[in-house]
Amino acid sequence: MRNASSAQGWYRDPYGLHEDRYFSQGLPTKLVRDGERESYDLPPDEPPPEADLVPAGQPGGKAADGSDLLRADQADHRYDHDKALNEAFGMAW
Repeated sequence: MRNASSAQGWYRDPYGLHEDRYFSQGLPTKLVRDGERESYDLPPDEPPPEADLVPAGQPGGKAADGSDLLRADQADHRYDHDKALNEAFGMAW
């Protein structure tokens, strides 16, 4: 993995065992993801293929860049309880 030294977060699983694998401080962890389901699977003892790591997107095609988050210093955004419930649980009121 050529760009693994600074890898932090979700990347496509370089081993090909799962869709995504979480990296911490440049090392693959046991935290894996297939679709929206997360589980544990230790990385194999063999070195991964010599290819660049590919950052993984969020499940469901959601933004992974934080653009969907609200900042406390943004006065033009107000918390909407019903909207938050709808987004969290997929309900229509």
